[in-house]
Amino acid sequence: MRGALSVAVSLVLFAGHAAAAPRPAYVGTTEPFASDAVYFVVTDRFVNGDPSNDHRDQGGKHRTFDIPVPCPDKVDGNIGYLGGDFRGVLDNADYIRNLGFGAVWITPIVDNPDEAFTGSKPISCTSTLTDRGKTGYHGYWGINFYKLDEHLPSRDLDFAGLTKGLHGAGLKVVLDIVGNHGSPAWTMPKRQPQFGQIFDKNGALIADHQNLPPQKLDPKHNPLHAFYNNIGPVDSKDGSIFDGNLAELSDFNQDNPAVMDYLVGAYLQWTAQGVDALRIDTIGWLPHPWWHAFVNRIRAQHPGMFMFGEAFDYNAASIAEHTWPANANVSVLDFPLRGALEQTFGTAGKGFETLSEPLHLTGGPYANPYELMSFYDNHDMPRLQASDNGFIDAHNWLFTARGIPVVYYGSETGFMRGRAEHAGNRAYFGQPRVDAAPQSPIFAPLRRIAKLREATPALQRGLQVNERLQGDEAVFFRVLQHGDVAQTALVLLNKGDAAKTFNVDRYLQAGTWRDALDGGEVKVTGALKADVPAHGVKVFVLDAAVKQPALQAELDKAVADQQARDQRLGRWETRAGRL
Repeated sequence: MRGALSVAVSLVLFAGHAAAAPRPAYVGTTEPFASDAVYFVVTDRFVNGDPSNDHRDQGGKHRTFDIPVPCPDKVDGNIGYLGGDFRGVLDNADYIRNLGFGAVWITPIVDNPDEAFTGSKPISCTSTLTDRGKTGYHGYWGINFYKLDEHLPSRDLDFAGLTKGLHGAGLKVVLDIVGNHGSPAWTMPKRQPQFGQIFDKNGALIADHQNLPPQKLDPKHNPLHAFYNNIGPVDSKDGSIFDGNLAELSDFNQDNPAVMDYLVGAYLQWTAQGVDALRIDTIGWLPHPWWHAFVNRIRAQHPGMFMFGEAFDYNAASIAEHTWPANANVSVLDFPLRGALEQTFGTAGKGFETLSEPLHLTGGPYANPYELMSFYDNHDMPRLQASDNGFIDAHNWLFTARGIPVVYYGSETGFMRGRAEHAGNRAYFGQPRVDAAPQSPIFAPLRRIAKLREATPALQRGLQVNERLQGDEAVFFRVLQHGDVAQTALVLLNKGDAAKTFNVDRYLQAGTWRDALDGGEVKVTGALKADVPAHGVKVFVLDAAVKQPALQAELDKAVADQQARDQRLGRWETRAGRL
């Protein structure tokens, strides 16, 4: 990611003791955003706080509100708007904050078409990349990137008001943005208004696909075609799908400077209204130089703004390229780890060893693995199919291991577990479910571990050293030694169905460790013994500089590895002074 985000390899003096012997800096990241776990909402699907903006009569014969997708088991999906809005998010800001999250990621806010799409292939309960009859409730089908979609604001609550209110509740705002495409653009039996069109901030039409397949566009002679690529769809059997269009979406021309200017101008308009971070949709569909230029232009106005991209790819080497300073220089959603999390905490029930390789703690391809966004499901895939205990185990891992946790709305209750996109993954949550959420057996353990991460700097940004990841047991250390902070957290996870007694002596430093979750202290001389409940977690914290030789050796290896990575990627800055 950004050069200033490389792991510190400088020596830092004890605060207030300049004459004392220096100690090595052990820190995974000094990125400020790493303090905040993220709660992700599809805004339209969260809570309808203001029914007056539902526009239930919109679209005429191609209506946009409440369009069920029947499923054989009678748990239907829906591809219409369902009323969620800014007011619904803000009304529940305290709920999200009190659950232990420090940031809210909302789906795109820009204007989307006013009708349901009539092209593409029919949607079914199990279909993907099919859009017939679907609406832009999700926000990813932008037609005017300078204008709010009318379903989101209220008369007394615009976007700036939302961010101000969320900030007042102690929540940062992550805005989802799209740089790759606009709305669906062709295959309509009859041209529909707005689809495949782009309007400027004054409402003037500046691009129009005219219901033509991309290979029939004529950008050299028709100015309205110049915004789009004219590369036709590429079948995966003939080459990478990234070489062509994504479904029937209007594919922006990365070589047209007007596209960059338009999108940068639009997103600077919104970031100026209180955005703290950006999530970049479909980052893998545009070339690295384009994203490098885009990110630099945004950060010229917002220095150090944290961003993370979505490259829907389980190849770590591929998605890591977006994190490199020469490319986008951003974080990414950690898809390779996500796949392992599903195997570990879902119905497959694999052991903790499954998580070892995708952590990439050393020798990995990422600019910094500690700044990756860790998640187990989202809106583009089936929700995690797991038992209540599986969700509890997953959260215990997410909020103690390396990375920045992201939890999809409703997961605090196991909402719609196992359901795919059109089968209820994006179902409406609603205020009654929010109010009842604390009754779920998943809720309290999530809040407990999320609050612990929030209060424990080592769990947010410390280096991770694994003692064991095997079967139902995970034992690892998180170490933060930076500036005036010196803290080591020992994490014990048990995802088994019976309580277990853990014995830890490797890497363990003598001293008085506090039981961070259950209270009390443990005086350690040589080993620590603790009983961990079934599907439980214990965390012991030592607030002292690292002196244990074996642990120091592992930490020094991690620092050397990051130093070598920084040199390889051309990053020379350190993190000293950023905390």
